Amino acid sequence: MEIENTFTVPVPVDEAWRVLLDVERVAPCMPGATLDAVDGDEFSGRVKAKVGPVSLSYKGRARIESADEESHTAVIAARGKDAHGNGTAAATVTMHLTDDAGAARVDLLTELDITGRPAQLGRGVMTDVANAIIGQFATALARQLAAAPPPSEPPGEHPGGWQPPGEPAPAGAATRAPAPALDPTVPEAIDVLGIAGRSVLRRMGAALARVVRRLFRRS
Repeated sequence: MEIENTFTVPVPVDEAWRVLLDVERVAPCMPGATLDAVDGDEFSGRVKAKVGPVSLSYKGRARIESADEESHTAVIAARGKDAHGNGTAAATVTMHLTDDAGAARVDLLTELDITGRPAQLGRGVMTDVANAIIGQFATALARQLAAAPPPSEPPGEHPGGWQPPGEPAPAGAATRAPAPALDPTVPEAIDVLGIAGRSVLRRMGAALARVVRRLFRRS
């Protein structure tokens, strides 16, 4: 299924581009996520979620497939599976940044292939769940940016320190400061059914309102 999301980062596009490609920086902002390791353009981690009484812990790897600074477009591919065999998830995310009155508008197009309990919720509900998660991420990222402005990017490096596979660092480029230690804090699991339940109630409310309007037109 394809899911589209949009959010805004309250900094200029160039700065937002660097920040969003800095995996170690943005990972703590993602609900339910833990970053385990970063190796160049690849990284591994876990995402915790729960669907009613069923707890899910997806463990997998992701890779920055491409990052075009001129168009501010990046493609990230990720794949993982639940540690208890309750399903798998694979996603290819295309991220595009544009200027929005001095801030950065981020458009995401996600091609998602998911199995197990979450797949039973359907595209509409999964879109609402994704919107809620992205909203929480954007809020946490904005709070982080307000608390600690990012350092300037060393000349000659790719945004966020990303380096295409096999490409050596430019001669004379400044050495990037060591990344902070990975946060060992265990994140709270994403309550998929809780978010989905609110989504279903909204949809039922809208459907009921349409029925009531039709009844009044007939009377």
